[in-house]
Amino acid sequence: MPVSTDLTGRTAVVTGGATLIGRGVVAALAEAGANVVVADIDETGGQAVADDLAAALPTGSGAVTFTRTDVTDDAALTALVEGTVAAHGGIDIVVNLAATYLDEGFATPRADWLTALDVNLVSMVALVQAAHGALKDSEHAAIVNFTSISSSVAQTGRWVYPASKAAIAQLTRSMAMDLAADGIRVNSVSPGWTWSAIMDGLSGGDRAKTDRVAAPFHLTGRVGDPREIGAVVAFLVSDAASVVTGADWAADGGYSAMGPEQAVPAIPLLAE
Repeated sequence: MPVSTDLTGRTAVVTGGATLIGRGVVAALAEAGANVVVADIDETGGQAVADDLAAALPTGSGAVTFTRTDVTDDAALTALVEGTVAAHGGIDIVVNLAATYLDEGFATPRADWLTALDVNLVSMVALVQAAHGALKDSEHAAIVNFTSISSSVAQTGRWVYPASKAAIAQLTRSMAMDLAADGIRVNSVSPGWTWSAIMDGLSGGDRAKTDRVAAPFHLTGRVGDPREIGAVVAFLVSDAASVVTGADWAADGGYSAMGPEQAVPAIPLLAE
């Protein structure tokens, strides 16, 4: 039986869609034919994504619209779901991408821990709870949660973000287990270093420099592109991935395959 990555006629909600990675995900889903609702607290950025993609996407792509949404507000999530169902007749895909990088490592106060966990973790659950009925009614229901390579390695000075991302990996397995009976597949994606607003700002927009810094940590020798991450998401929510659930997909350029020796031949150093 042939399978397809065609998403024509399906509707996706993408939180955090105003980010650079979010834009890549939204573009990939729309190019595959899905109607995509960008949900983000950044009204200017979210509307720009919708407007830019509406003008740039090829003929045959799905529609892209924006709904301002605070993912920590349950009423806003309910309104997002109800508005999406009213506009498109249902919801087939939920991509939980919204996140905060609020993290001062050991010095992070309790209030910041609670804020970050609310945004990064609890809000994923709240959106899935709100969208559960619509997803259950879909014949192609799929959820993708965004975790990170930070979920499985220690990083100096970072406690909150990695802990939240590790929790998301476990949450994904629990979601997949309990929602399987409803015909809802759940997977997660763990990007490596991916071109983002943070990298853009820190490097002064120098992507070549960013690639050089990332090279020792990635088998591909560069940072990932948001559209590459989007392609992985589009596959996971398509019928081509119908047997895949409860899995974490490393979209990390080989970062997680490396040990502390990285890509450098370490044993020969003993003979020097």
